[in-house]
Amino acid sequence: MRLSASSRRSVRALLSCAALLACAALPTRLSAQLADSKVLTADAVKAVLAAAEAKAKANRWVVSIAVVDAGGDLLGFVRLDGASAGTAQVATGKARTAARWQRPSKVYADRIMADTLTFLSVDGLYALQGGLPITINGRVIGAVGVSGVSSAQDEEIAAAGIAAIKP
Repeated sequence: MRLSASSRRSVRALLSCAALLACAALPTRLSAQLADSKVLTADAVKAVLAAAEAKAKANRWVVSIAVVDAGGDLLGFVRLDGASAGTAQVATGKARTAARWQRPSKVYADRIMADTLTFLSVDGLYALQGGLPITINGRVIGAVGVSGVSSAQDEEIAAAGIAAIKP
């Protein structure tokens, strides 16, 4: 079937309108696929470390403090004078556990104490109190882990660090 010149122009006009409408809708579809999320900035990491360190020093607690992103990758770390070398690994492990599992590391310590020993077989999970997730608008954006004093005191220091950046 052969179209007349005016019919071809009408078809082209319709196709052009359809293409414009599709392009107009495209940004809406793309934005619906992307989520806005907060991340820890270098300044936020420094603020967390400074507040946690101040809390530890005020109590004369010698600890290591680690801050990680939502995936558990290290963003900042401080080992106070006199803290043992092992506290560095444990603080980082507690922070990674809190970030990756999106809950305080104490949850797993409690579960193991309640006879859920299967968590001992999870690679990289630190089932020790002292790691807390940093949650903004219901989303975990990172975590803080502390090691060097009692587990409850470690968690107290981590909470003080997080308080420095949360409203």
